[in-house]
Amino acid sequence: MTEPSTLDGLAAVLWDMDGTLVDSEKLWDVALYEAVESLGGTLTEEQRLSLVGSNMDDTAAFLLEVCGKAVTAESVAEMGEWIRRRTANLFDGALPWRPGAQELLELLRAEGVPMALVTSTERSLTELALNTIGREYFAATVCGDEVEGLNKPNARPYQLAAELLGLPASRCVAIEDSPPGAASAAAAGCGVLVIPNDVEVQPGERLTFRSSLVGLDVPALTALLP
Repeated sequence: MTEPSTLDGLAAVLWDMDGTLVDSEKLWDVALYEAVESLGGTLTEEQRLSLVGSNMDDTAAFLLEVCGKAVTAESVAEMGEWIRRRTANLFDGALPWRPGAQELLELLRAEGVPMALVTSTERSLTELALNTIGREYFAATVCGDEVEGLNKPNARPYQLAAELLGLPASRCVAIEDSPPGAASAAAAGCGVLVIPNDVEVQPGERLTFRSSLVGLDVPALTALLP
């Protein structure tokens, strides 16, 4: 049996952003710890790590709860806006790449493999990050405020990305670093490459683990298809 061709095998690569393409989780650290301090509370490392891959509303509600503040629609919106403004300031500069990420983006574009960005980060902040990453790589982008509340680990973000590309999710490989993201991509039917960063991801169906993106190519990604 011969190896599948790129045409018959890998249809697209779907990228997570924070912690996968760029090491922006460190910038989120600054915003989240400062947000908690502004509420007069403290955030443990374990609590912070539990937020990796979370969307803005869930993050804001969690921080309010940690600080013993009332969790209401209004307080969540206010906390979310505080975090959003602070993070926008931090994102408004060059973001640090994860090892091998920029090289793999270039390789996939040169090989003609379509790509999409699938992130829990909201559109306004994603657009700032794309100033570093490059919009030209992605035929579609799906942000955390564009999935009607069905954020990772729900399958919808990756399902929507595949739909926007006009491709079946089963012929796409998703690249992730967090438990919610990996669960979302697997639930959508993608093959999932997990490059752990700050948080441990447990083994699971459709998940393949690698220490970094360095040295990856199209045949290696094609082999990850379900």
